Amino acid sequence: MVQPLEIQLERCKVKKIKPPQNQLGFGVYFTDHMFIMDYSLEKGWYQPRVVPYQPIVLDPSAKIFHYGQTVFEGLKAYRTEDGRTLLFRPQKNIQRMNRSNERLSIPQLNEKVVLEALELLISADQDWIPTEPGTSLYIRPFVFAVQPALGVSPSTHYQFVIIMSPVGAYYPEGVNPVKIFVESEFVRAVIGGVGEAKTAGNYAAGLNAQENAKKQGYSQVLWLDGIHKRYIEEVGSMNVFFKIKGTVYTPSLNGSILDGITRSSIIQLLTHWNIPVVEKVISIEEVYEAGKDGSLEEAFGTGTAAVISPIGELSWQDDKLVIQNGLIGELSQRLYDALTGIQKGVNSDPFGWMVELDLTP
Repeated sequence: MVQPLEIQLERCKVKKIKPPQNQLGFGVYFTDHMFIMDYSLEKGWYQPRVVPYQPIVLDPSAKIFHYGQTVFEGLKAYRTEDGRTLLFRPQKNIQRMNRSNERLSIPQLNEKVVLEALELLISADQDWIPTEPGTSLYIRPFVFAVQPALGVSPSTHYQFVIIMSPVGAYYPEGVNPVKIFVESEFVRAVIGGVGEAKTAGNYAAGLNAQENAKKQGYSQVLWLDGIHKRYIEEVGSMNVFFKIKGTVYTPSLNGSILDGITRSSIIQLLTHWNIPVVEKVISIEEVYEAGKDGSLEEAFGTGTAAVISPIGELSWQDDKLVIQNGLIGELSQRLYDALTGIQKGVNSDPFGWMVELDLTP
């Protein structure tokens, strides 16, 4: 019988100075502690511990550096007006992380252990949870190969780490519409690859296009499929939705698109409101035609970091398409208010999404 893992806690001796909540940015500051757990073929996952935030020391031949065997997740903790601490659908993040692990030949994590680790870590750093509107405590779990060997094969040793960062808005624009560049040259992923896994290489592959887009004044890149370069997949850090003639469309999951947790939540919300929502293959031509004939009413991205990000402009092959006159649409605003209200404990949670943590010492 496998014995339950006991998580050790080592508190830091000197606490960091916290930044002002109106100057948080995104992923710039980090809390006092982190979680670490090791893995070996002989022991499985072992030695779970919360320790002071510190550098990770690795051998130069560690497989993560050479073969990119790593996955990560992103979720948030929220402090309610009445002082409770809530997590948004953490089980979904752990389940998706294990799907990514399976694709990258990384051992599965125990959901119960990860949830216990999250609760202990957040409890140790609960005074880092910001309370101002639009802020939250961003949580970044990640796992990576540490075996010092250059043979091309799955690692025999891993580390699982959780770090946390108090954050404000992901985009400088906040909930105001962003401008998106439609990428026609580079591709992010193809069906059968690792596009649906949350792995570092997917994001590294998009950096070049993202930098080019920023030079032209665009916040992000909208990726098209890797074969035909005409079917919409996702934005660099978000899934994407289009409201056309009263129906909301989003690209169907095809193996190269990330199964976003915020995406599935938005679909549930729209269904709950009796707003038609369709998952289907969508071409960029369809969206532009709808934009030109006036039937494209809104477009927005969804993700843990930005929650809801309205899209005010698309640029595809030097053809600019302004959406909703560059202003936030009524549905985008309603979805943002509803979802953030649930996350902050202001609105009722009919879906059972929020998990309340017991942070009693």
